[in-house]
Amino acid sequence: MIGRTLPTIHIIEGPVGAGKTTYANSLGAERSTPPLVLVSWLANLFLADRPETDLWAWYGERKRRCSTQIMSLAHGLVKHGQDAIVELGLIKAEDRLSLYSAMETENQAYTVHVLDATRDERQRRVRKRNKEEGETFAMLVSDEVFTLASDLWEPVGPEEMRGREANFIHVNTDG
Repeated sequence: MIGRTLPTIHIIEGPVGAGKTTYANSLGAERSTPPLVLVSWLANLFLADRPETDLWAWYGERKRRCSTQIMSLAHGLVKHGQDAIVELGLIKAEDRLSLYSAMETENQAYTVHVLDATRDERQRRVRKRNKEEGETFAMLVSDEVFTLASDLWEPVGPEEMRGREANFIHVNTDG
């Protein structure tokens, strides 16, 4: 077993439009494992049923269910000797710390990958993704939702990562 590392859960974090799904896809190709991206699950399972009102309560419950299932699948991959890549859209530090604590309690190896870009760059990327509906498009993100999600995002800081393995990646503008 020399030279072999334990299966790891890779947690991808960052604000809306930072490039999390693109990064997760790239890491998945490198690690030969499919990324488990929350927004894809939400879009595929629930978008057709999205209400016009009380969106945040509706979204929160479905996000919780999908996140639970994604983490169950991630643990299954690890149990079978594979890395897992998860992108859960944990915009609050409290939620991220709760996930880290659960992993630590289970003695589960994990690495946090934190992506970021300027707000203007992220909004440009989201608008481009909305227009092109390319590989990482799961659902339309309006300017209003972008603003709300960006305002709610609590940046990952050194204190949150103290004693934890983390990679901080600043995404450069691509034109």
